[in-house]
Amino acid sequence: MDLKNIAVIGAGTMGNGIAHVFAQNGFQVNLIDVNAAQLDKALQTIQKNFDRQIAKGTATEEQKNNALANLTTVTDMAQGVKEAQLVVEAATENIDLKLHIFKQLDSLAPSHALLATNTSSISITRIAAVTKRASQVIGMHFMNPVPVMKLVEIINGYATSKTVTDTIVALSKQLGKVPCVVNDYPGFIANRILMPMINESIYSLYEGIAGVNEIDTIMKLGMAHPMGPLQLADFIGLDTCHAILNVLYEGFGNPKYAPCPLLTNMVTAGYLGVKSGEGFYKYEGGSKELVVSERFSR
Repeated sequence: MDLKNIAVIGAGTMGNGIAHVFAQNGFQVNLIDVNAAQLDKALQTIQKNFDRQIAKGTATEEQKNNALANLTTVTDMAQGVKEAQLVVEAATENIDLKLHIFKQLDSLAPSHALLATNTSSISITRIAAVTKRASQVIGMHFMNPVPVMKLVEIINGYATSKTVTDTIVALSKQLGKVPCVVNDYPGFIANRILMPMINESIYSLYEGIAGVNEIDTIMKLGMAHPMGPLQLADFIGLDTCHAILNVLYEGFGNPKYAPCPLLTNMVTAGYLGVKSGEGFYKYEGGSKELVVSERFSR
């Protein structure tokens, strides 16, 4: 399929990044969100991210202007998807919300349209089952920040057709990404491996084995990770980490995936990492210096 018209559902961090990358690569993009203020914020973020790319020499002012001309913001889903050849859902990582969106998309999007979800853990097969086009549903898991990160984890649902998979692989390459195809089991590959590492790091802190800075430094300097697991958890969002661990725990029925009690307490109390201003570290006024939260200071 020659895909040109793309609809992106959700104008949050992932949605605006996905819209940015498609628009930058010449696709016509409708960015859809029921919240007009969120759409305005998304456009501002996209412009700022382009300015960063221009400053680094990875994009030009002309590319920025062309991309913004390719991008339309829409508050009405029916209007936004009526001509879409591919819809990429990037709403909050909530199973009920995603199932509701895909039921809507199935009735609103053209019958030939492919439906992709940016979920990082929720079953593609389960999402596809609420539609009448399960063979056209696939996972397209971009990494944050989308304009920078090369990987797209492509997840086949049980009924996803090979033609659809091949189309999404080719499309990902058009975006300058590196596609990796995996099958639909809890956590897929990225989070099945990453989340237990993050959870074990939180357990190590919870049990008093080492402090926040020591845990992250050991993994950065000893394992060549660009970011320590606790800092990465803050960046992802501790609520998102908690939700993914619960998907793994429920999907496999194995207690090794159960979220650490410390993580559960932090999420319950609203300490979610970067998005709330404090998690394992404190985030203040745009400072890039890592400051360990006073709760974990030694």
